[in-house]
Amino acid sequence: MTAAEFTALLTLMTVTSFTPGPNTTLSTALAANLGLRGALRFVLAVPLGWSLILLLCAGGVGAVVLAWPALRLAIELPGVAYLLYLAFKLVRVPGPSQAPAAAAQVGFAQGVLLQFLNIKVWFLVLTVVAGWLAGRSDALGRLAVVLPTLLLFGFASNFCYALLGSAARGWLAAPAQSGARLRWFNRCMAALLLATAAWMLGGVLRWSLA
Repeated sequence: MTAAEFTALLTLMTVTSFTPGPNTTLSTALAANLGLRGALRFVLAVPLGWSLILLLCAGGVGAVVLAWPALRLAIELPGVAYLLYLAFKLVRVPGPSQAPAAAAQVGFAQGVLLQFLNIKVWFLVLTVVAGWLAGRSDALGRLAVVLPTLLLFGFASNFCYALLGSAARGWLAAPAQSGARLRWFNRCMAALLLATAAWMLGGVLRWSLA
């Protein structure tokens, strides 16, 4: 892999992984409710999910996803439903005292599963496979570079958002506010999840009408 190709890969990963999405939203919300340690299970689950999808796509599964609309729907619709469920759980958190019980609904295994239901992750990985791996005589050597890069960005982006949520936790749960700030924060995070679900659902409709 040339220096120019690696630079392009870093640029793509920076733009796609650090922009807001369901993963970064959940990392922020979990850390705000549970603290940084409580969010780490999900933060660590994201890069593992990404790497598993990368290996599947590099093995040819990605081409099947693109070619078979029914499979895309099978990925997209459960993903939309799960985001709606998570948004509902966040809205129902009444205050700091009950935040851990609701926020803990997204653990390590659920975090990994969510990646398989996140069409944004599939498109990112498919782009990486098509641009840096597919049809290359040195595909295995390239994979040895691409995989750690994907792991690094998957962890770093969500860890940074979790740090922001953790840093704001004390202010959000200030006793003088009786948890009002945290409740409104959770509602805002839920709204972002709903907006993401709407965007994903729009993709489903476009595919079905294509």
